[in-house]
Amino acid sequence: MTESTAAGTRPYDGLQIPAAGTYELDAAHKRVGFVARHLMVSKVRGNFAEATATITIAEDPLQSTVVAEIVTASVQTGQVDRDNHLRTGDFFEAEKYPTMNFRSTGIKSHSGAEFVLDGDLTIKGVTKPVELVVEFEGATVSPYGQSVFGFSATTEVDREEWGLTWNMALESGGVMIGKKVKIEIEGEAIRQG
Repeated sequence: MTESTAAGTRPYDGLQIPAAGTYELDAAHKRVGFVARHLMVSKVRGNFAEATATITIAEDPLQSTVVAEIVTASVQTGQVDRDNHLRTGDFFEAEKYPTMNFRSTGIKSHSGAEFVLDGDLTIKGVTKPVELVVEFEGATVSPYGQSVFGFSATTEVDREEWGLTWNMALESGGVMIGKKVKIEIEGEAIRQG
């Protein structure tokens, strides 16, 4: 066991990491986003406005866990018609499947501030393993006395593995929407209790 500092952090392998405890994703300081290829020539970016996560930092940091829930109807790409289409059965089927869920299954490795987190991602009732590369961005105490840490995470998935198969062939070859989707998460988590 390591000794915690007054700032709610403790040393671990050259880092000052958060003290053990339960942390919640700060709704005001988060982005759960994605990037997909469009028409084979550009990228479309979007995000989910509503997402929650509970991060349990263990005494042994490599035993820490994450549980997250994302509201599918909260998808936003900056274009109303596209957002409405993403909510239909062609994609997220938001009425039938109101949330996507992630549950970590273990930390595979870490090097410096980078941690590789294994977990299960459930979309439209289909659960598949994913690997998130998580960058620990630092820990501090806010002006309101809250212990906070920041992080970013990325992964790339094949959307068709979760039944998100809608597409359209292009006359010039290729398809309207790429199969691979990059997921980008950034946020701050606040210690509870």
